[in-house]
Amino acid sequence: MKMAKTVGMVLLGLLVLAAIGGTTSALYHRGQLRKEAEEYPPPGRMVEVNGQKLHVHAEGAGEKTLVFMAGHGTSNPTLDFKPLWKRMVDEYRIAVVEKAGYGWSESSGNPRDLDTMLDETRKALELAGETGPYVLVPHSMSGLEAIYWGQKYPEEVEAIIGLDPLTPNAIDVLPDVSSAQLYPMYLVSRIGLSRLMPDEDYGMLLPLMASEELTEEERQQYVAVFYRSSVTKPMLEEIRYLKTNAQTVADLEPPSSIPMLFFISEDQEMEAPGWRGALTDYLSTVDTGSYLQLDTGHYVHYEEADVIARESKAFLQGTR
Repeated sequence: MKMAKTVGMVLLGLLVLAAIGGTTSALYHRGQLRKEAEEYPPPGRMVEVNGQKLHVHAEGAGEKTLVFMAGHGTSNPTLDFKPLWKRMVDEYRIAVVEKAGYGWSESSGNPRDLDTMLDETRKALELAGETGPYVLVPHSMSGLEAIYWGQKYPEEVEAIIGLDPLTPNAIDVLPDVSSAQLYPMYLVSRIGLSRLMPDEDYGMLLPLMASEELTEEERQQYVAVFYRSSVTKPMLEEIRYLKTNAQTVADLEPPSSIPMLFFISEDQEMEAPGWRGALTDYLSTVDTGSYLQLDTGHYVHYEEADVIARESKAFLQGTR
């Protein structure tokens, strides 16, 4: 009985220490977020949509506007896409729309169904002064939103350039992930324990940090925004809605008149056997569909930005 009481007291003490440590970390984290927000303001325009401010970064000029749409969990889409958009901005206007909970955009309690997300994306572009029709450049999970955009508003979509994009039939080959599995990471992010990561871990979580595509100031900005927008509540909700969103797209006819070019990674095929087949099968349902297999990881626009830019420009020349 005495031993049990002692063990109970020890466990209680450990819980108290953990609570104190978590509270201290959270308070420090909030203070740092305020400081970093002042030091690294959003480079683009903040517009208010559905009760939250969303960030739209746009540059360049040209008869076509490329809209970059981030994959799930990308903490800083503006810089994440920079290796590619900086190679396109000489001939086209580029716009990076950061969804709620991504980059400099505020978080949101709004549902993450396709209709809500697409409505927010379209309104954010409109309020930022951008006009279509657009060339959509979705990465990963945003492939569903891009295809749905073409299904609902085909007059607004000139073409789709997919960066290892998720298609409705590809959902079946992906490993199951529930939002509950991400909650520990969400908690770590929200109370700032991610700030305790060793330097070597940044290389695994943020491989772009090692790239020469970013300046030193941009690397610091990249980390600061990572602390703010990694594993946010909207990101958790997107996972919860994933299968429903895929079914929403699958229930509609493919936007067959919209030309599509997909860049498909070798690594994703290894992680999810059948990935390449699912994407190429979807391309077979449209009038003009082509793809290029790349020996890279899922973030194809990191390692093969030169190839993707060159092939994309040739593809867009052909859509005129």
